[in-house]
This record gives sequence, structure tokens and C-alpha cells, in this order.
Amino acid sequence: MRLGEIFRLVWINILGNKFKMMLTSLGIIVGAATIVMVIAIGRGGQMDVEDQFKNLSAGAIDISYNNSSSGSSGGGMMPMMPGGGARGVARGGGSARGGMMPSFGVNRNITLSKDDVEELELFVPDITAVSISATAKKGVTGGDLEEETQYTIAGVTESYQEVSNLTMAIGEFITEENDTNQDKVCVLGSSIAEEIFGSAMEAFDSIIYIDGRSYTVYGVLERMGTVSSGISPDEAIFVPYDTAEKYIMGRDISPQITVVAEDVNEVPEVIENIKIVLDQNYTNANFTITDAGSKMEAATSSADTLAMLLVAVASIVFIVGGIGIMNVLFVSVQERTREIGILKALGVSKRDILLEFLAEAFLISAFGGVVGIGLSMALMPLMSYTGMRVEPSLTGYVLALLFAVVTGTVFGFYPARKAAALVPIEALNME
Repeated sequence: MRLGEIFRLVWINILGNKFKMMLTSLGIIVGAATIVMVIAIGRGGQMDVEDQFKNLSAGAIDISYNNSSSGSSGGGMMPMMPGGGARGVARGGGSARGGMMPSFGVNRNITLSKDDVEELELFVPDITAVSISATAKKGVTGGDLEEETQYTIAGVTESYQEVSNLTMAIGEFITEENDTNQDKVCVLGSSIAEEIFGSAMEAFDSIIYIDGRSYTVYGVLERMGTVSSGISPDEAIFVPYDTAEKYIMGRDISPQITVVAEDVNEVPEVIENIKIVLDQNYTNANFTITDAGSKMEAATSSADTLAMLLVAVASIVFIVGGIGIMNVLFVSVQERTREIGILKALGVSKRDILLEFLAEAFLISAFGGVVGIGLSMALMPLMSYTGMRVEPSLTGYVLALLFAVVTGTVFGFYPARKAAALVPIEALNME
């Protein structure tokens, strides 16, 4: 038989059993839709991670201290500085910063400062930038605000722009001169500029009031999107660090230092050197030190785990769908035994009978794959209501169709082989 005749027989059989074909392909439809959604959700998760960390350098290392916890890191020996040579005792004749005697496991207040920034720049090799910052929620008025509204105020230095990869939409970022002079100037995040003034242009060079004091808008940032941790640039108001310390946060200031390693591969070594410097000045203090690379790996790992879980679910659905096709084809072989006997009596080869049933499995699974892809396209807009990001791709559609066809054909092979193996005399005598 010619290939065209085989597909014609298959088509006639499918059209005569439309409802059965729909039920048979149901598992394949669900499986194909799941595959597309899995890949879309996986890509969406990866893009979320990229967006959340795009304002962080891969080599960024954050240092903070929680004054509510007690220090417990080890011994009182004088460490060697990473740059080489002993520093000697900590400032204050062996005491911790501020003249306090070193405490062993005793609660004490520690506040990181610009002095620590200078020492990290001086004694930690293989770094490109160091910045100190602090945040607090404060009441803001001005612009189109009808009442005082709480916003995140971030005290930062000039280097914060480089460390966090911030881009200005208009104006300038905080300068070292602003910081030294404790100028009352600020830089607005994109969302806050729109909320208070309506646009970046309207916000520039305007006045807002933070805790009752007037600040001139020095510039507005480009929109950065969501971030996984730390300061969200779109939702913050940036002021000079010394200004924030004097007029906004005072003694309640709780700073964080960010160090950027020159080489991402050297981050563990840089962290060890940072610990040596900090331990020299704050004996036995337990600082929290985290790096952006570890955060990115953790977030990516979570997204990958979710994708793998969904792939496992899709695989199970496909297997169930394939078993459904196999069962239906077994029934079809039983129902069409006499037809197979007649075809073989007329000289149709085993190969042609095998191809006929494989073609039927192929068309049923291909139909299921196409419908499943269409179903996934209809479902994707609804996913936005769940808060989950989905990013459809051509790869997802191709893989879904490929999986559908392969599953249907593989599971259809055994029934097709059984049909091809029927003996003509026995098939014709079958009731």
C-alpha cells in the first residue's frame, strides 16, 4: 500500500470515531499544556531572578550587625591583616571601637561607620568599591501628596550608585561633597517620583519635606523593577549618608556596608579578609556577611526545583495519556480484526498494517499536542492573577508537540505490532 492510502484509511477511521479520539487524546492534551506551562513558568522564574538581582554586582558582599544578638566569634588573638603585617591591637588600646572593652559573649552595641569603610578599602585586597548605607521609614510631604506618607529613606554615599548599578533618568546622584556638607538634597526612585509629582521631570529640582525638613530633589532614578532583598531603588528616597545620620536617623541608625569583589571567583577569599579586618576592630562580634552570588544561586535553585517538579507532573500526565492511547488501540485492533484479516488476505504486508496503526497513534497524539498548546496559550493570561510570572517560548511549543507525538507513537507501537502479527485465516474467522 502506498503511504497516501494508509493515511486515508487512518483518516476514515478517526472521522468515524471522533468522540473516542477526543477522549483518547485528553491525556496528551493535558500533558502538552503542562509542558508549555512548565517551560513558561521556569523561564519566568529565571527572568524574575535576573530582574531582582540586576541592580547588584555578582561580587557584592553585604555586611551588617544585629545589635539584638550577642557576639560569639572566636578567639582574642591579634589577626594578621589581609594586606600583610599585623595591625596590632584594636583602636582604644585593645578595646572595641568607641573605647569599650572587648566583650566575650556579652551583648554590646556596635554601629558600623565610615571608618570601617576606609579600613576595608585599605586592608582588603581585590575589591573595586565599598559603600555604606542605612534605611528608615519616615514621613514625607510635598508635591501632590495630600497628607504625610511613610517612605523608605536611604542614607547613602556617592559610591552606592556604582555598587548598586543605578542609572539616573534626570539630574545627578548623591556626591561626596553633598555628604561632607550634610546637604539637604535627595534622589527619588522612579515610582516615588511618579507618586509624589506625577513624573520625573516634574520632580526634578522640586522640594519635599522629610520629617518636617525641606530637601531639594537632586535627581530621579531610572526604573529598576523589583529586587530580592535590600533597598528597592524604585521605592526609596536617597539622601547623603551624613545628612541621614544627623537629621533623620540619629542614634537609631543601623548601617550596612557593601563591598564589591574584583573577581566573582575570589568572593570567598574576600569575605575571609573582611572578617579578619572586622575582628581586629570588634573582637568576637558576630557580623552577618552575605554575598549576592549565594543569594542568586539560592533563588535560581528554587526556580529550578519548581520547574523540575512541574516536569515530573507533566511526565506522569504524558505516561497516563500514552497508556490511554495504547488501550484504545488495543480495543481498535480487537474491533477491526476482520478488517485486518481482509487487508492481509488481499496482500497487504505486515509493515503496512504496522504503519497504519502507528499513523493512527501519531495523528491522535499530534492532535492532542496541538490542542494542548492552544489550551496553554489560553491559560497563560490567567496566570497573571496568581502573581506568577510566565514567559512563553517557541521552545516550549516545539517540545510539547514533540513529547506528545513521541509518547503517542511509542505507546502505540505494541498494539500496532500485535495487529501486524495477526494470521489472516484466524483474523477472518474471528467474531
